[in-house]
Amino acid sequence: MLYITMVACFLAAILLTPFVKKLAFKIGATDQPNKRKVHQNIMPRLGGLAIYMSFLIGIFLIRPEESFHWPVLIGSLIIIATGLVDDVREISPKVKLAGQIVAALIVVVGGDMNVTFINLPFGGEIQFGIFSIPLTMIWIIGITNAINLIDGLDGLAGGVSTIALLTIAGMAFIMGNDYVLAVALITACSTIGFLFYNFHPAKIFMGDTGALFLGYIVGVLSLLGFKNVTFISLIVPIIILGVPISDTFFAIVRRLVNKQPLSAPDKSHLHHCLLKTGFTHRQTVLLIYAMSAMFGLTAFIFSFATVWGSLIVILAILIAIEVIVEKIGLVRDDYKPLLKAYNEVKTVLEKAR
Repeated sequence: MLYITMVACFLAAILLTPFVKKLAFKIGATDQPNKRKVHQNIMPRLGGLAIYMSFLIGIFLIRPEESFHWPVLIGSLIIIATGLVDDVREISPKVKLAGQIVAALIVVVGGDMNVTFINLPFGGEIQFGIFSIPLTMIWIIGITNAINLIDGLDGLAGGVSTIALLTIAGMAFIMGNDYVLAVALITACSTIGFLFYNFHPAKIFMGDTGALFLGYIVGVLSLLGFKNVTFISLIVPIIILGVPISDTFFAIVRRLVNKQPLSAPDKSHLHHCLLKTGFTHRQTVLLIYAMSAMFGLTAFIFSFATVWGSLIVILAILIAIEVIVEKIGLVRDDYKPLLKAYNEVKTVLEKAR
């Protein structure tokens, strides 16, 4: 039944997207080109509605019976409504954040999915106490906005989200979590169908309707799929979402270093930096897909590694991220502490010979 549902979601997205495109032009849900954006023409930006409608078809077909399913669905409806209004009328960041907070609160409290404590790898545990609900909400809201932030090139957010969803589905299959497996796969298939119209050169954007929805679903499923109380299960979803999380983290660092407001828009995100280095639009998207896939593969390796092996994997990931950040100037062109240290050590060794 799941295979039939996946095909139905994929075909539904392909069939529904042209109708959503017409609707977007009709109600004024369009994206105007400006100096911050890559596209040069007016584009419809309601594509996420096609993904969501296909997702709902899949949900109707599989009919989950888990107690937390309805809070997840109600939260998704609030997220979609928030994104849809923003795509049509461009609401303020505060109003958009308010919608995300309400959606996260419903799914965390109503679905009882807050993480109350974690076991540490070398013994002991951390109790979150009264902070368990806000910390869980921050995770969902953070991932929601991380996906939204990378939605800057044709097919980028959709592809990265799909890779994350397929990784989560693979982990859920191994762990025997049927709900996360099914929802991740139907969301991924719905997104793949939409990508036929969204990959470069795009005919329609997913808009905040799609980016917020995908971020919300990825955030929620990563909680449901890895809601064990171990340090390892806490790190796995962070690795899976390595690309959007690191891009968001360094966007915050960049704005602090440059003394800019955290909400200030710029053209220095990962995809912007790769474009500046000479990669084409399509090459940049495919390169970030490859990065996302590598993070997904690393998450699988990490989940089966020993504690010391896990620590080595984390260290390797952090070094690799830092090198890439410095190479492409993700924080600032002159921000190269690790590369400078490497060059200094290299110079000393060469002189010592």
